[in-house]
Amino acid sequence: MSNLAKLEFAALDISGKNYFSWVLDAEIHLDAKGLGNTIVENKEASNQDKAKVMIFIFHHLHEGLKVEYLTVKDPLEL
Repeated sequence: MSNLAKLEFAALDISGKNYFSWVLDAEIHLDAKGLGNTIVENKEASNQDKAKVMIFIFHHLHEGLKVEYLTVKDPLEL
């Protein structure tokens, strides 16, 4: 199934070759949305914010990676 919504930046490739640029893009976009604390260790974040970030991150993952990390519920862990 293809993503119907436009991506803000390139999805993380299953090979991981674009990992560093993907992380930088993800951090910048999450900070801009006021959700940067959800991926910082020892910072408090609401369950609602964590859920928003998980949706955002999964939207920017290769389909194969989505299946691999399907059970992860914490964006910091992901």
